[in-house]
Amino acid sequence: MKIVSICPSNTEMLYYLGIRDQVIALDDYSDWPEEWRELPRLGPDLDIDIEKIKKLRPDLVIASLSVPGMEKNILRLQQEHIPYIILNPKRLSEIANDFYTLGKALKMQTQAADMANAFLQEIRQIQDHIPRDHAKSNIYWEWWPKPVFSPGRLNWLTEISNLVGAENIFADQDVEAYQTTWLEVAQRQPDLALIVWTGIPIHRIKKSMIIERPPFNHTNLSHKKNIHILEEGWYCRPSPRLLMGIKHLAHLLYPDRFTALTEDNPFVDTRKKPHRKH
Repeated sequence: MKIVSICPSNTEMLYYLGIRDQVIALDDYSDWPEEWRELPRLGPDLDIDIEKIKKLRPDLVIASLSVPGMEKNILRLQQEHIPYIILNPKRLSEIANDFYTLGKALKMQTQAADMANAFLQEIRQIQDHIPRDHAKSNIYWEWWPKPVFSPGRLNWLTEISNLVGAENIFADQDVEAYQTTWLEVAQRQPDLALIVWTGIPIHRIKKSMIIERPPFNHTNLSHKKNIHILEEGWYCRPSPRLLMGIKHLAHLLYPDRFTALTEDNPFVDTRKKPHRKH
């Protein structure tokens, strides 16, 4: 089959499923895996060049609705009668379900079941290693600084926070993305700020940009040790690479129980083994 992916998380899903030579083109923002960076590009995920897709004559386009505005890609695919499927997971369990969706569409049901089970098993292993007697950290996730956007209850980052024994400070907002202000953030008294600006490389974000905000004066967020600039690809894309983000966050919160990540492989075990008493 000739397959096209028009969303970074879909590209990653295909890679973990074991697809290789069949992928013939990607959206501009699909930057992982490294070995696929030379594939033809079709434009940014919100402005895909459907005419280019038509010329490639793919057997299947893996589309997405994970970001507002992607609906127009679906409409164009429909209008041009280009075969496609849509992935739009909101929870970790739905990422596993999407492997089954891909497996059925690509006639790779066995590989899909193995991948889904491996993904869920990793989550269970992490969860089982989180201490139960530890005080919960209140976390402020920042997707964008102006206007300020943070995940609400319906986003997987709230689920990830709970998984590692922490609390998203905006978990009470019944939305996927919540628009807030720095003042409201400060009033909610988070212990930590986790900064994952969508589409911005990690090296362009400095801790000083966060701690120097006037509303954060005399709060936990005025101290560098409480600010963490994180890899966007580990937190903002619904694919197995979220496991990288979960394991990194577990290490930040419980360095005595989880080792630091040393490679971009979400299936490496980072749990520290308990010391045996002699």
